[in-house]
Amino acid sequence: MLRRIGTAAAVTGALGVAGLVYASVVERNWFRLRHYEIPILAPGSDRLRILHLSDAHLTPGRRLLIDWIRSLDAHNPDLVVNTGDSLAHPQAVKPFLDALGPLLDRPGLFVYGSNDLFSPQPKNPARYLWRSSKADYRKRKIPDLPWRELGAAMREAGWLDLNNQKGHLTAGNLRIAAAGIHDSHIGLDRYEKIAGPADPTADVRIGVMHSPEPRNLDRFTADGYELLLAGHTHGGQICLPFYGTLVTNCGIDRARAWGLSRNGTSWLHVSGGLGTSPYAPVRFCCRPEAALLDLIPRA
Repeated sequence: MLRRIGTAAAVTGALGVAGLVYASVVERNWFRLRHYEIPILAPGSDRLRILHLSDAHLTPGRRLLIDWIRSLDAHNPDLVVNTGDSLAHPQAVKPFLDALGPLLDRPGLFVYGSNDLFSPQPKNPARYLWRSSKADYRKRKIPDLPWRELGAAMREAGWLDLNNQKGHLTAGNLRIAAAGIHDSHIGLDRYEKIAGPADPTADVRIGVMHSPEPRNLDRFTADGYELLLAGHTHGGQICLPFYGTLVTNCGIDRARAWGLSRNGTSWLHVSGGLGTSPYAPVRFCCRPEAALLDLIPRA
């Protein structure tokens, strides 16, 4: 009996080690590009291709991730949208800009996430099973990551800063009305600054945020934004086969933790994200991802 127990314990331990190696070495670097068509444009419009990036949590040494992001320019997006948490290290701005590379020459939109301002800290990742990480920021008042430098570089490239702001740009042959909010996860969202009906004369209206909190999603939808883009959830980061996402780390339901869904009359895309905290460098049944969203004419 003791021998059987010892054998079972050894097998369980070996499976646990194998799973950890897979999650931290294989799946964490097994990037995928999702592709969706969204019938949102007026009949007769040209297609608009959006590349949605989120949650790179970049550290300078992640060369595989840097090179993969850079390679996405080959898909010829008309517009690039970055929904935040790009940084995870004080020296990560230059590597992230290197990752964007030629994508910076394309029209772009961006908002910040909490980890663009505050560096990651060691913590027990299992805490996400019963609580949000939102409470971790209550005592952190002074940002310690170079978010200003990051934002300045993207603005200098011509990208539109949508942190509690709205604006217009042209991508492809279409005029886009866009509005965004800063990260609600750390209480910096100020929807009242962008509130009001979206421009009815634009060809498409896009709402951008980092964390997909339902209260803000509903405000964007009520104001007439047809496509909502968010990140933050990492798709759950650690998921179970045949069950999926365990937690979302925000108010959105598990069924919409990643991928394309609806929020009332709006389309919603939540990115599963590209990276992880350097203190929890694993993904399981939740590969890192970016997405191509092809906006096409309605039937």
